Amino acid sequence: MPKSRKALDVADSYAVRLMQHLVVPTFVIDPKRRVVIWNRACERLTGVGAAEVIGTSKHWQAFYETKRPCLADLVALDRPEQLPEYYSEYAARGHNGLGFSAENWCVMPKLGSQLYLAIDAGPIHDEAGNLIAVVETLRDLTDQKRAEMALKELATKDGLTGLANRRAFDQMLLGEWARAQRTQKPLALLFVDVDHFKLFNDQHGHQSGDECLRAVAAVVNRHAVRPLDLASRYGGEEFALILPDMDCDSACMVAEAIRCAVMALAIAHGAIGAGDHVTLSVGVASHIPGGADGGPDRLLGAADEALYVAKRLGRNRVICADRVLAEFVTLGGKPVPDPVKRKSA
Repeated sequence: MPKSRKALDVADSYAVRLMQHLVVPTFVIDPKRRVVIWNRACERLTGVGAAEVIGTSKHWQAFYETKRPCLADLVALDRPEQLPEYYSEYAARGHNGLGFSAENWCVMPKLGSQLYLAIDAGPIHDEAGNLIAVVETLRDLTDQKRAEMALKELATKDGLTGLANRRAFDQMLLGEWARAQRTQKPLALLFVDVDHFKLFNDQHGHQSGDECLRAVAAVVNRHAVRPLDLASRYGGEEFALILPDMDCDSACMVAEAIRCAVMALAIAHGAIGAGDHVTLSVGVASHIPGGADGGPDRLLGAADEALYVAKRLGRNRVICADRVLAEFVTLGGKPVPDPVKRKSA
């Protein structure tokens, strides 16, 4: 026996009241994407009152500063292909039936702060299969996301200097090497070493040594000015700088600027066998990867050898791998022996 109209009205009224009191932030739009329900938890989450959005299509204003679809809109429009355009994390749970899931940062204009929200949106159909509403629910994952980002940063940052660590360097170098192979543009690498650092620690103590490394790191980092440049602490008193799309001459100019900037800090050294102030030796290499090069070992080895030569020639200088032999001839040096190969990607 079919349900009476009164029974259906009671059921609908009960469902609406239940949704209003759900602890999960929830809103509902109709097929024309107008808000029909905006529950109290949604008001608390967004700072936007139900009266501001009921009967309108302005629900996007609760989450974003510029107009764009919310997840419920994409469900109503049946547009799973647009998910990657608007969401960093997403999933379509079935074509025109089970809805979409997504995660992203929302700017929350009324609150004046950003929240990272997990979003689920699903359609409601009548018995004939016609869309009658879309329900969107929201979960605030901001604390979890920030903790995840902090852990990720700890995994890729050097604890002392704040620069990228060796792991991040290795990953970045492999990625940029592969990109340089595709684009056939040069990839430059600098190895920067603090001269006589052991003597500095012996003379001034490890706390001063740490302060020295932080000061040098800040200088190196200031010269990683482009989006894909990466300054890292390679290990101990040695730093590395990845400079995509840069030839050796330009990279040497960056290296010389770093060397001069550290000299300008005038960090007192004074240990026997060292100069009055902290200085740097820098090895520079740049290479356009060929098909037979494999990984970046050639680039690493060339920058390493250039650094080794800089130290053999008296430290406090920049040496480019392309001009290693010329530097020795100019200064009357002997052929440089092969350094111990210690770099690897």
